[in-house]
Amino acid sequence: MLLMLNLRQIQPSDIRVCYDLKYGKKADLAWMAYNGPYFRDPILSIDAFDSKTRSRVNDPHYKLITVNAQIVGEVSAYWVDGDLKKWLEVGILIYQKVNWGKGISSLALSQWLRELFVSHPDIAHIGLATWSGNPAMMRVGEKSGMTKEGTIRQVRYWQGRYYDSVKYGVLRHEV
Repeated sequence: MLLMLNLRQIQPSDIRVCYDLKYGKKADLAWMAYNGPYFRDPILSIDAFDSKTRSRVNDPHYKLITVNAQIVGEVSAYWVDGDLKKWLEVGILIYQKVNWGKGISSLALSQWLRELFVSHPDIAHIGLATWSGNPAMMRVGEKSGMTKEGTIRQVRYWQGRYYDSVKYGVLRHEV
């Protein structure tokens, strides 16, 4: 089946749909086991999610991933170096496990990297951080053209075990 993948700005009318997929009645919460579980982020209430997400409505560093016009996840970016705005890192999340392993993340991340380099013509590098407990995300980084740039050994502690933090990056001319 042909996947019509799109990255688009979130609209206020999307907030409840996203909540239901991420935390609410349609959520499987499987993503929480891989998305930095060592931070122990809480399951947000609808009010907390609404407040947080509403602030992203016009944020160029936050978009929804849609496949065949259905919301399946999100991409984001943030400045590691604050106001200097020369070091950009990205994130990606596919909400439901049923959509994993279909190539959606790799396609979305590749598109997101291209969009970010176009919208920020003065940056040379975009990075992605993950952990060794998430081998699928490591493959997504590589399939999206990113290079493994570093491993910070044994710094992510989860369920009685240490894992590595793994850094990926891509240069403008590599996209």
